[in-house]
Amino acid sequence: MPGIAIIIPHYNDVARLGRCLAALMENDLAGCEILVVDNGSTQSLAELRAAFPAVRFVTETERGAAAARNRGVAETTAPLLMFIDADCVAAPDWVSVGRAVAGKADLIGGRVEVFDETPPPRSGAEAFEAVFAFDFRQYIEVQGFSGTGNLITRREVFEDVGPFRGGVSEDRDWSFRATAKGYRLTYEDGLRVGHPSRADWAALRGKWRRITQEMFGQTGGGAMARLKWALKGLLMPASILAHLPKVLTSPALSGPRERWRAALTLARLRLLRMVWMLRQAAGLEI
Repeated sequence: MPGIAIIIPHYNDVARLGRCLAALMENDLAGCEILVVDNGSTQSLAELRAAFPAVRFVTETERGAAAARNRGVAETTAPLLMFIDADCVAAPDWVSVGRAVAGKADLIGGRVEVFDETPPPRSGAEAFEAVFAFDFRQYIEVQGFSGTGNLITRREVFEDVGPFRGGVSEDRDWSFRATAKGYRLTYEDGLRVGHPSRADWAALRGKWRRITQEMFGQTGGGAMARLKWALKGLLMPASILAHLPKVLTSPALSGPRERWRAALTLARLRLLRMVWMLRQAAGLEI
């Protein structure tokens, strides 16, 4: 029986999934089972099935990464669960580090390093992501949750906490439910994966629209929750000034042009989020 199940949700991102699987093949996979849970993609997976015969592919008809991850857990029996997303690239030692640190806590999240898929110069979206995207240390040590693009837990923990829930930010929701039960969450810097930056404004906007919808879904939607959400939205402009020094001093950016583009994108996105949040608080669509 495999000791580790590596679970990858996927939908219509075949090229990146191929890159993800190729990176995993560079790892020490002894005692591992790799499971791709496809959400009914219209893109063919035939070439990947042929190229990676050791990988098991299953289809989950319920849409959403939460349902796909749940299906992956149900399809496997390994005591240790490692979650990675189809667009992520695992470091060559990702699995071996996972084995080594698995006993340190009940939930373990690691470093996510942002990389660009397009040649320079960086767009405003790419520059913004280089500074702000996927700060798992901050997510875990300050906000109290880990993203599921780089997460380890034990099967017994998952079964006690229960499945991921769709319609909300499932990684935040699941992490909060786990820690509420007393399970310990920690950050492991050596557990590394890469994730591509959003290449343009449309992709970045789509990402944050989804996140805003998911986060509002976690509020419960009551009158007091809506009021608090509206007040939080009104603080978005102030967050531009609060985070501008991070843009201006970030070692991830090169030269004034990248910093200027990142700063403009920061302002544009925070103002848009304010509008979205006020609309949500008023019961309107975004």
